[in-house]
Amino acid sequence: MTPIVPPFPTARLRRLRASEALRSMVRQTALSPADFIWPVFLMEGHDAETPIASMPGVKRLTVDRVVAAAREAHGLGIPAICLFPYTALEHRTEDCAMAWDPENLTNRAIRAIKDAVPEIAVMTDIALDPYNINGHDGFVRDGQIVNDETVAALVRMALAQARAGADILGPSDMMDGRIGAIRAALESEGHHNVTILSYAAKYASAFYGPFRDAVGASGALKGDKKTYQMDPANSAEALRLVARDLAEGADMVMVKPGMPYLDICRQVKDAFGAPTFAYQVSGEYAMLMAAAQNGWLDGKKVMMESLLAFKRAGCDGVLTYFAPEAARVLND
Repeated sequence: MTPIVPPFPTARLRRLRASEALRSMVRQTALSPADFIWPVFLMEGHDAETPIASMPGVKRLTVDRVVAAAREAHGLGIPAICLFPYTALEHRTEDCAMAWDPENLTNRAIRAIKDAVPEIAVMTDIALDPYNINGHDGFVRDGQIVNDETVAALVRMALAQARAGADILGPSDMMDGRIGAIRAALESEGHHNVTILSYAAKYASAFYGPFRDAVGASGALKGDKKTYQMDPANSAEALRLVARDLAEGADMVMVKPGMPYLDICRQVKDAFGAPTFAYQVSGEYAMLMAAAQNGWLDGKKVMMESLLAFKRAGCDGVLTYFAPEAARVLND
């Protein structure tokens, strides 16, 4: 569509910016609390929390406090909460067997939240890195991250989470074929309505550092994740990955990180029209918070502006640590 713009002064484009009433009438993009998924970090214990130094304002929570967070989210109009467990190094193993233990931290939290706040959707993470002594998303054999053996383990993990009551499974591992394998397993066991939000275009990014602190993976990771996460230089590859995951049964897709990859968000939404999400990752959150705490930026304003950018880029929603604060701003 080619816009028709008469010459000045017939066209004074500032006319529509002259007042808040006019600006609100022609505003193309809007945010609401329903656009957010709130990522939260779990830890063992009772009625306790631990601040995460590299993510100001974010804390690890015991299961009872995560239930309280879910109640808060529901009250704010946030439709979903996403769980990430903290696992100390001494509890990580080569076989990652805790990943599919029905009584692991994530599965206990799923059941507790669904019992207390059944209206909120519970999303989970599917990858082996919280349980892997090597810190990788898949099994490590002779220095290589093996694909097919990892996929079989991810299926076991997905089924354990579905049995616990998870509404949305988030495979974040970037192994080939895992969406099809998980979807087939869910169908065969009767979990027909469990949704898959695939981390379809997940880049090997330097913006994940604070997250690894939060889940206890910083000291565990051996090497890097460049053999399975995407090269930041590539965009056409992202479209191939999204196409594959949708063909294998993903209901929704995600781009990760968020703000440095808004061009990918737009390409994905335009190419496929599928529900498209982005993850405003820990490093994005941390740098905005650090600048705000130093007085270099207006924290509330840059928070809202950054979230609006995701919607403008075509995203249907965003995973963000700002979710409760942004929801309160919008509700006020």
